[in-house]
This record gives sequence, C-alpha cells and structure tokens, in this order.
Amino acid sequence: MTRIREICCDPGLLYEDYNGESEKRLACVDLIKSAIDGGHKVLLFSQFTSMLDLLEESLKAEEIGFLRIDGQTPKARRLTLVNVFNHKDSPAKVFLISLKAGGTGLNLTGADTVIHYDPWWNVAAQNQATDRTHRIGQEKKVTVYKLIAKDTVEEAILDLQEAKSQLAQGILTAESVSSASLQKEDLLKILD
Repeated sequence: MTRIREICCDPGLLYEDYNGESEKRLACVDLIKSAIDGGHKVLLFSQFTSMLDLLEESLKAEEIGFLRIDGQTPKARRLTLVNVFNHKDSPAKVFLISLKAGGTGLNLTGADTVIHYDPWWNVAAQNQATDRTHRIGQEKKVTVYKLIAKDTVEEAILDLQEAKSQLAQGILTAESVSSASLQKEDLLKILD
C-alpha cells in the first residue's frame, strides 16, 4: 500500500533512475509560486521525508526560500527554525514539514497557506498539522489545500476520511447515526 501511495506522489520515490516529471509535484510548485506571489507563506506537509527531498530540489531550482523540519531535526533546532519562519521579513516562504514531526507542538502563525501533499489515513493527524497555523497571533485567514491524484488510492483515502468524520460527527451530535443504521461494511471501514 505504501508503494501505491508513493507512486501517486512522485514516480521518483520508487525509481531512483526516474528522470521524468511528476504532474503532482509540478502542480504543487505552481501552487506555491502563486501563493508567494500573493504575499502568502506556506506550510507543506508530507508523510514521506523522501518526498520532502524531491520538493527541496524543486524549490531550489525555482530559487524559493524554504526551511524544513522532519524526524531528524533536533527539538532545540525546531524552535529556532519556527522563529525564523514566523518573522515577517524571513526569506523562507515555505516550510517543509514531515507530518509526524510537525503535527504537534509548533506555533507557525507566520503561514496562512497549508498544503497537504499526500493524504494520511488519520484525518485527525492532518487536522493537527493544519492547526499549527491556527494559534494565538494568527491575523490572516488560513487556506488549506489537499493535493489528491485523481482516480487513485488517494481518493479512496479521502473518501474514508470523510466517512469517518461524518460518522464521528453523527455520534457526537446523536443525529442521523444509530448502531442499527451501521452496516457491517461501515464498521469494517472504520476499523481499517
């Protein structure tokens, strides 16, 4: 399953000698450039650090300033990077962050655009990552993008996230969902 998800992100994740383009990566870079041209700063999350490596190459080629946090970044260094990024005059317009390393504990109100490059099974993890921008001190409206490859496993993940969210919301509000209305297939999807 991981390999199928990686091919959706970029063929270069699977094939070391791949020299072609990735439409998803090209679209992401175009989105970043558009956001920067509009005066925005971007948080870009991926669960694959190897994808962050490829995005780094693209940002360098476009001469776009960026910072990066992943599981290898020491905790003390993370705070320094956050402070640099949040400064209004920072040359870093993009913050590349692995979903697990940057999903909690960071205050990134310098950004007002969030890009989720690949979907994660657990929508709560994605939401926690997005919440890095929704902190005290945020003065701008935050826009969130989810890059999804059409007709792939990524769409199925997105559908599963939506179904889980609707079920959870229905249970919390005690509306439209009862145990009698759940089908075996619904329960199996939730437990997957």
